[in-house]
Amino acid sequence: MSNVRKQKRANKSLPFFFKDEFKVSFVIIFVSAILLITTFTFDIVPPILNRGIQPATFPKALLILIITMTLIIYYLATKNPWKVEKKLPKSFFLTLLSFVIFIVVSKTLDFFLAISALSIFVSYCWGEKRLFYLLLVGIIFPIIVFIFFETILGLRFPPGIITNIYYS
Repeated sequence: MSNVRKQKRANKSLPFFFKDEFKVSFVIIFVSAILLITTFTFDIVPPILNRGIQPATFPKALLILIITMTLIIYYLATKNPWKVEKKLPKSFFLTLLSFVIFIVVSKTLDFFLAISALSIFVSYCWGEKRLFYLLLVGIIFPIIVFIFFETILGLRFPPGIITNIYYS
């Protein structure tokens, strides 16, 4: 009899705010909301000094995007619960390592080259083995980022091997 009672309690689901999906989503949204509120204290640059968008616009858009994507992921996690992993996959640690390598390459060689290498390496670590698609990601993604920052935001990339060729 007590075994049946324990089994019923074990099958009873926890309230939503005790589930891992909610905790992770809540922390991300909470931190993003605090940072979003902070962006409202940024100074407004006079139009004559402004080369692209206002300094607070990009962080606001990015934080709103993070909050929106977190809400979508939380919704999807409620429909398809997360699989509990005992150990993080090797690709997770390789991705963290690739961000450290990205910082070193972007500071020493070239930011554009670092974006390209990062996109190829992360794609490879997470399962893409076809060389054509790896090269496609390594070329197209940095070009899109470059065009976005250069033309839309009006920001220049830091000097480096490839960017010096473009700017000169």
